[in-house]
Amino acid sequence: MQTYFETPLPPEEVLSDALTFHAFEIESVENDALDVKVTPNRGHDCLSYLGIAKEVSAILNIPIAPAALEAWNQMQQFTFSIPVNVHVDEPGLCSRYIAWSIKGVKVGPSPKWLADRLAAMDQQSINNVVDATNYVMFNIGQPLHAFDAGKLKMKKNIFEIQVRKAKEGEKLLALDNKEYSLKDSMLVIVDANADVPVGIAGVKGGMPASITENTKDIIIESANFNGVSIRKTAQALKLRTDASQRFEQVISPELAAIGMRAAAKLILELAGGELAGFADVYPHVQEKTKVSVTLSKINDLLGTEFTGADVEDVFKRLGFTYSNTGEMYEVEAPFARLDLTIPEDLVEEVGRIKGYENIPSIEMRGADVKPEVNSDYASAEKVREELVSRGFSEVFTSVFTEKGDRAVANKIDGDRPYLRASLVEGLKAAYERNLRNRDLLGLDEIRLFEIGTVWKKGKEVTMLAMADKSGVQEEPLVPGEIDGYENLPSSSAENYKPFSKYPFIVRDVAMWVPAGTDADEVLKIILETAGDLVVRSGKFDEFKKGDKTSYAFRLIFQSFEKTLTDQEVNEIMDIVHKVLTKKGYEIR
Repeated sequence: MQTYFETPLPPEEVLSDALTFHAFEIESVENDALDVKVTPNRGHDCLSYLGIAKEVSAILNIPIAPAALEAWNQMQQFTFSIPVNVHVDEPGLCSRYIAWSIKGVKVGPSPKWLADRLAAMDQQSINNVVDATNYVMFNIGQPLHAFDAGKLKMKKNIFEIQVRKAKEGEKLLALDNKEYSLKDSMLVIVDANADVPVGIAGVKGGMPASITENTKDIIIESANFNGVSIRKTAQALKLRTDASQRFEQVISPELAAIGMRAAAKLILELAGGELAGFADVYPHVQEKTKVSVTLSKINDLLGTEFTGADVEDVFKRLGFTYSNTGEMYEVEAPFARLDLTIPEDLVEEVGRIKGYENIPSIEMRGADVKPEVNSDYASAEKVREELVSRGFSEVFTSVFTEKGDRAVANKIDGDRPYLRASLVEGLKAAYERNLRNRDLLGLDEIRLFEIGTVWKKGKEVTMLAMADKSGVQEEPLVPGEIDGYENLPSSSAENYKPFSKYPFIVRDVAMWVPAGTDADEVLKIILETAGDLVVRSGKFDEFKKGDKTSYAFRLIFQSFEKTLTDQEVNEIMDIVHKVLTKKGYEIR
C-alpha cells in the first residue's frame, strides 16, 4: 500500500480502523497485510489495490503519488504493421473488446519485484507476460489475458478474433488442463480464421493459445463482459476465477482501455517487443453520469449541519468533478463509480468520509400514517403466542419433498425435487427426532408446531400443523387482525445457547438419604463431582420409607468437542458413586 503514496502511511491498525469505519470491513490483519472485505456495491472499483488506495487517500486526506496513477494516463500513439480484426457477435454480452498485438517478446521469468508482489497477492509467478496481466488486474481491477499469436491462424496477414456464443457441446481445454463442455449460453473467444475457441470469455483462457517460453508474438485482450452472463458461466462450469469475480461485480468498460495501456507498457518493459496491431470495438460508449444534491438534503438526511466547504472537501478528496449553484451541487461521477446514480448516494459519500461517528444520534420521528397490519402475519403471531403458552415449540422444516404438485426447475436437492403439499410429513419427522432427544431437552412431552407455506392444486396456502403424543394435525391458518403492530406479542426469551452436534449419554443415579436431606444439596454434590460434561440434570423420582428418603436423578452427558464413550461416562459415574457413598448415602 505504501508504494501508492509518497507520504508515510500510519500503522496498519490505523489503516484498518480507517477503512472499517469509513468504507469496508477488515476481516483480518496478518503479516503486514490487510484482508479487505469489499462490499458488492463497490466491487466495480475497489477489487483492486489502486481502488483501496484511493479510499485510503480520501479517508485520511493523503494524496496518491502521481507515479501510481500512470496507468490512467494516455500512452503515445503507435504505427501498426499487423492488423487485428475483432468481431463481437453479442454486444449485449460484450460491451467492449480491445485487442493489442505485440511482436518480438522474450518470455521468461519475472523480475523479483514482480514475483514478490504477486506472492503477496497469493499468486504464483508464471512468466513475465502472464504475470504482467495478472499484476495489472490486481492493481487496477481490469482482467486481461494474453494469447500466443503464433498459435493463431492468419489470413491475408490479419488476425481475426471473434466473440460469440459457444456451440452446444463445443469443448475447450483450459489453462487448468481440464476440458470443459460448453453450452450455447456461454460466451467464448474464438480464433475466427480457424473457428476454434481459445478462451472462455471473462473466466479462463485456453491451452490452444497459451503463453510458453517459445512464444514470440502475443495478442493482449482487455474487454468488458456482462456480469450476469459471466456469473452463470462460472457457476455452470464450477470455475470461478479472479477474473470472473471482477466481471460479476460489473466494471466500467472505460477501465478496459486503462488496463490495456498499463499491461502493454509493463510487458514492453519486462519482455521487450513492439506494438504491431490494435483493435477497439466499443459500439456504445459509457455515458457520463451526473448526480445532483442540495446541501439541505445532505444535512436533512444525515441530521448534520455541514457547510458547503465541508461537502466540497469530501468531493475533492474523492476526486469528484463538481459544480455548484447556491446550495445545489452537481457531481460528474468518475467512470469507475457505477454506484453513484441518485442524490442519496452522494449523501452517503459525505457521511462516510466525514465519519459516521461525527453524525449526531437523534430519535427518529414517528410515521405520519399508522401502518396497516398484515392479517396473515397477525394471525401467525397470535397462534404462536397461544401455542407457546401451551408448551409447544415452533419448528421450520424443509419446503422440498420427494413428491408433490409443483416441481422445482433449479433443483437444490436431487432426492427431493418437489415443493411440499403438506406440513404433516416434515413435522412428523421432526417430532420423532425430538422424541429421541427428550431427555437432552429436559421435556416430559414433545409438543411441536409449524406455520408454513404449502403448494397444492396450483395455489400457495399458509398452513398450521401441530404434533404431540396424540398425533399430527394440520389446518389452514385463518387470517386475523389486531389493532397496530405495537400490540403484537414479543418474545420473552432472554438468551440463546448453542447446542452440540455430538450424541449424548443418559445416566441415572438413585440413593437412600436420611429424611430431611435437601434434594438440591444432593444434586449440587453430584454436579460438582461429575463436571462440565453434564449438560442437563434433574430429579425424576422421590419417595419415603421409614426414616429414609429415596431420590433419583437423571444426568445427561454431552461434549462440544467429540463423541463421548460409555467408558468415559462410566468412569465419571464411578467417582460420583464413591463421593455419594462417602457422604453416607446408600446407592440403590
